[in-house]
Amino acid sequence: MTRALIFPGQGSQAVGMGRELAEAFASAREVFDEVNDALGQKLSKLMWEGPQEDLTLTENAQPAIMAVSLAVIRTLEREGGFRLADKAAFVAGHSLGEYSALAAADALSVSDTARLLKRRGQAMQRAVPVGEGAMAALLGLDFEQAAEVAAEAAQGEVCTAANDNGGGQVVVSGAKAAVERAIEIAKTRGAKRSMLLPVSAPFHCPLMQPAADEMAEALAEVELKAPSVPLVANVTASRVADPATIRDLLVRQVTGMVRWRESVLYMEGEGVSAFVEVGAGKALSGMVKRIAKEPELLAVGTPADVETFLKTV
Repeated sequence: MTRALIFPGQGSQAVGMGRELAEAFASAREVFDEVNDALGQKLSKLMWEGPQEDLTLTENAQPAIMAVSLAVIRTLEREGGFRLADKAAFVAGHSLGEYSALAAADALSVSDTARLLKRRGQAMQRAVPVGEGAMAALLGLDFEQAAEVAAEAAQGEVCTAANDNGGGQVVVSGAKAAVERAIEIAKTRGAKRSMLLPVSAPFHCPLMQPAADEMAEALAEVELKAPSVPLVANVTASRVADPATIRDLLVRQVTGMVRWRESVLYMEGEGVSAFVEVGAGKALSGMVKRIAKEPELLAVGTPADVETFLKTV
């Protein structure tokens, strides 16, 4: 069995996330304390007590989701002697999950990753005034159809495919009016359902260029090492291990499309048969199930999940 570890993105946050891990394992508590110290805020208190609307703010959700993923990784290492380099062929993450994947593979420190994601969230929010951008999920169209809808809806404004999530789920992003046009056009092209997403900014489209510029500055200031296992990058849907290339791809990722469907197919083509979702929720497992042929799936986000997973490795 060849295994890949995959790391969730925004939307996986929920009040209470990571609390059971912190109560069960000192190694998990250390990660949450490390993130709190790096950010100079009690993020763990917000994660465990809410309110949900504050946790959902991009600048909080991004480091919070990463913190849960890394608490799981640290616990697997300390409690079960898990070594990523021995037990996985690849790591991959959905959008912000790419940072979690790199931290898990020792390419970035947890503290640097927390600060980068805080800044990434703030930069993405600042890039487009609230209400001027939007994102929508087009369900039941393949990628080519969705891309055609986005191009037709643009009409001189920005409207592009932002997430190719597989299984007939494509997210488009851009100017609010253009995205609303895309929803209406998709309905005439056979989409089962098209709807605006409850997000505060139009991620992964050219409108995010100011945020990409800011992340280029931020990433230039941190140490980024070669990961212990290759990363399958969102932007290229292929393996990468060179730190300079990874840095460039993380900048390009802010405005670029998350090529998740192609990333999963790439890993499957490289022999991966088992996908382990590390952290909060099971959103990626659902996506992988719709993309890969009979994948073995496991989500590890609670103490019970940790025990189950350690028995398999």
